[in-house]
Amino acid sequence: MDARGSKTDFNFADWTRIWAQSSVDLAVFALTPRGIVASWNPGSTLIYQYETEEIVGCHYSELFPPEARDPQTFEAEFEGAQARGSYAIEGWRRRKDGSHFWASVVTTAIHDAEGSLAGFLKVVRDETEKRQAHDAVIESERNFRLLVQGVTDYAIFMLSPEGKVSSWNQGAERIKGYTAEQILGSHFSRFYVPDDVVSGVPEKALSTAASEGRFEAEGWRVRRDGTRFRAHVVIDAIKDEAGTLIGFAKITRDVTERREAQRTLEQTQAALFQSQKMEAIGKLTGGVAHDFNNVLQVLRGNLELINARQPRDEWLTTRLFNALEAVDRGAKLASQLLAFGRRQALRPVPVNLGDMIRSTDDLLRRALGETISVETVVSGDLWNAMVDTHQLENVLLNLAINARDAMPDGGTLTLELSNAMLDDGYVRPLSDVPAGQYVMLGVTDTGTGMKPEVLERAFDPFFTTKPEGAGSGLGLSMAYGFVKQSGGHIRIYSELDHGTTVRIYLPNSSAEAYEPVKRASAKLMGGPETVLVVEDDAKVQTTVIEMLSGLGYSVLRADNADQALVVLGSGVHIDLLFTDVVMPGSLKSPEMARQALELQPHLKVLFTSGYTQNAIVHAGRLDEGVELLSKPYSRAELASKIRHVLGSPGQMLAQPSAISEAQRHGTVTTLEIIVVEDNQSAREAVCELLLMLGHHVVQAETATQAFAEMAQRRFNVLMTDINLPDMSGLDVAQQASSFCPGLSVIFASGEPVANDETRAFAWFQLLKPYTFDDLQTVLQKVMDEANGRPAVDTQ
Repeated sequence: MDARGSKTDFNFADWTRIWAQSSVDLAVFALTPRGIVASWNPGSTLIYQYETEEIVGCHYSELFPPEARDPQTFEAEFEGAQARGSYAIEGWRRRKDGSHFWASVVTTAIHDAEGSLAGFLKVVRDETEKRQAHDAVIESERNFRLLVQGVTDYAIFMLSPEGKVSSWNQGAERIKGYTAEQILGSHFSRFYVPDDVVSGVPEKALSTAASEGRFEAEGWRVRRDGTRFRAHVVIDAIKDEAGTLIGFAKITRDVTERREAQRTLEQTQAALFQSQKMEAIGKLTGGVAHDFNNVLQVLRGNLELINARQPRDEWLTTRLFNALEAVDRGAKLASQLLAFGRRQALRPVPVNLGDMIRSTDDLLRRALGETISVETVVSGDLWNAMVDTHQLENVLLNLAINARDAMPDGGTLTLELSNAMLDDGYVRPLSDVPAGQYVMLGVTDTGTGMKPEVLERAFDPFFTTKPEGAGSGLGLSMAYGFVKQSGGHIRIYSELDHGTTVRIYLPNSSAEAYEPVKRASAKLMGGPETVLVVEDDAKVQTTVIEMLSGLGYSVLRADNADQALVVLGSGVHIDLLFTDVVMPGSLKSPEMARQALELQPHLKVLFTSGYTQNAIVHAGRLDEGVELLSKPYSRAELASKIRHVLGSPGQMLAQPSAISEAQRHGTVTTLEIIVVEDNQSAREAVCELLLMLGHHVVQAETATQAFAEMAQRRFNVLMTDINLPDMSGLDVAQQASSFCPGLSVIFASGEPVANDETRAFAWFQLLKPYTFDDLQTVLQKVMDEANGRPAVDTQ
């Protein structure tokens, strides 16, 4: 047909050629049976970057990366296409610029009319983006799998909708103790404690997660070995695109340590608050006890002085006994306050508590009565404890009395002794209790027990559940303070209607147990020694001076440490320094005692106090070598302690009041004395002594000053050194006697004064260094002279 009306017939080959040439998304090209590129479409140029003239005639392997040009690689495509007609494969291919892309390749075998192989047709699509997306998904899944498997602090695993374990990470294996092989396919309820399984906790967790999408809780779980741990659990429901539940993701964390740390922190905070509260109250009670004990000392001292001097009247004796008994009760209260405030002066020694408990058995039975039985359990190989046994006996007696009051109808008191180790875990919340070895003393009763709110306040001072007047509320607080001051630990366990146990942990000691010296009771002992009393409280000072005088001692006084050192430096021999611990002024008593020993090395020192204020007590213990008599003390305690410190038995005082009468008859009257001495320390010291003896004293450093004083007032006595800066003491005496008729002269010098009968005045000699007795003796002679009994000293 002609061009206008004829129809052109296209065969299949023509259509294929047109399709190939018009396609730009696909690389379509033909290969000869040997793999030579025979045709090339625009899509091939776009994908491979080769122009037709650059690639036609080249082998198909040019389109492969260098590492993939093994003939077996591309010939496999040809063989597959010949065998099946068409062969599809994916792999890396190479562009002209050397870059690679991921290709989807379909190879079709082409045959001629006779069926012989004419070549191959290649259709290639660039699937790089698809491949990258696929690789990203694979990498993401791989990373997620590695992440989940690498987590060891969390158990992360999947559950089926029925609750069976379908995946298992390393954290799950570490926390729960199962390997994946041991647990996959098991129901997750096997991790729960039996009580939770019975009550349906696992099912409720899955039900909540399924309905609400998430479940979170804490609870106890069980490991493979049977041990328990505290777990924080999160269960998330997993659903597909249609919203159908396909399983659960479960994350479990072991929070046992965190929970324990939180509990420890709370306990530590509570213990710190309790410690701070106890410390604050302790400081208050310590100060109160000091003043209270001074008051009690004045009362006790004066009551005992009255009792010693008055005739034996039954009515008066009864009243004095009642008053002294009240003082004892007050002293006990003050002692308990000091114990609670950890202000006692403890003297701990290594002791076998088993022996101590057995020695107090009779005392406890008498205190408890017949309705309460006492049982003692002592472990073998018991360690020695480092403790003040006297104070521990007081604590034990207080605990026993508390137990008795808790068992009004009778019961059993059990005393238990055993070795104990307080480890780091136990003491972690206890800031003031070090880990280590202790000896445990347990006191258990079968009484009424305590309510939790009562148990919480058991150690508070003055807190008591007893009726008014039946207890001070200081028994347990005293025990608490004593144990803490001893470096130990105390704890109460109690349950209402099931009794109470108090456990005391005392530091152990590897030293040999101390054997107390048993002293037989002795009568009141005194002595002739000289005692210097240093006390700032005037009433206490007056009382103790009278008590000491009644015991036969020569007594000097000082109001503070500075005055005491002046007396000690004067050369007067002193046997015992009896000083209060808490003194006003910058110079503290311990330092004063140290300086005193430098002045008089033979001196013995005895401290007294109602409150030591850590001056001679450190780390809860009385300093080594220090002797202390706690206020308030009795006359007998004072007498015994002084003899103990002086190290000699002293003199028995069969009639103490008779000695006091004799001393009253020998007391000198008041003298007006002028002391002339150029050495300031010596002058001040002797003036202090004279003032202590009740005389009126004026000081003068030179003869000129002395004459000026004598011109203004009358003196009974001139006490002068021989060597003065402006005149000899002998000349001073001679001139002074001329205008002071009746003047007595005491020459106080380190050199003897020659006898001179021309002297027209009474004179006496006092050789330095002189004792207090020497001073009293010469003053007595002066008084004898003044009373008309001449006693001129010609020595």
